[in-house]
Amino acid sequence: MTSPATSPRQTLSYLRNLFEERGLKPKNKLGQNFLIDLNLLDLLIRTAELSRDDFVLEIGSGTGSLTARLADLAGAVFSVEIDPAFYSLARETTAGRENVLLVHADILKNKNLLHPDVVAALADYRRRSGCARFKLVANLPYAVATPVIANFLITVPDLERMVVMVQWEMAERLTARRGSKDYNALTVLVQSLAEVELVRRLPPAAFWPRPQVASAIVRIRPDAAKRAQVGDVVRFRNFLRDLYAHRRKNLRGALAGLPSGRIPKEEVDRKLADLGLPGTVRSETLDVEQHLRLCAAFG
Repeated sequence: MTSPATSPRQTLSYLRNLFEERGLKPKNKLGQNFLIDLNLLDLLIRTAELSRDDFVLEIGSGTGSLTARLADLAGAVFSVEIDPAFYSLARETTAGRENVLLVHADILKNKNLLHPDVVAALADYRRRSGCARFKLVANLPYAVATPVIANFLITVPDLERMVVMVQWEMAERLTARRGSKDYNALTVLVQSLAEVELVRRLPPAAFWPRPQVASAIVRIRPDAAKRAQVGDVVRFRNFLRDLYAHRRKNLRGALAGLPSGRIPKEEVDRKLADLGLPGTVRSETLDVEQHLRLCAAFG
């Protein structure tokens, strides 16, 4: 059996030399910003609390540096990379680690849906790994963060946790309190299914190339009791999407004009009165439990 190579230390000088040697240029449209603060990389890994019982999904293999670190601690790692040049580089970095499966693919079929072929390969490798727990640990490209977080929360009931690096704007949405400007459909969905914790804000200087905005490490821990209270998770997600389609409308107007089908305002008023909710407020002022009651009545 081939011994795995030592995982490279992803410092600024290492990346610059590597990219010059390979003729690589990070692509902004793919969110290719690489974490170069090794202390923050260690924090990400510690927050994941990995053991050999863990099956880890990574989205965005990049250079393979984080992939290799994950493989040193977890039972199995399934890593997805869309860029062919970085896929090849990650294969070299993780050579000899027999508990790693790298896939050259887009995790998304379209902007909202996971790619079924990748999901099928993931499920097969997870089954063969025999690992008891499923964790998602990744520096998520910004363009895929929302659909990845939402879809894996919805479709993997036994997901133990997500530990992800996301742009600060996304972290604010995930942790927002009702009534704030960042509180939206994603906020309600995630908080209805999981406990969300901001672990650390990351400055732009922690990455290369340096992004224009700050980032954050966020931990999302699904809660079985919360999921049971939601019931039909897909129905609730679809209801939230429709409810927040016209954010500026008050609750009465949003419900009367749901994209899934218009409802007479007299019926909206009657149902809201039964729920004890005024039609003049906006959806973002409501808590998760009130959203669930609305979904039961209107979803």
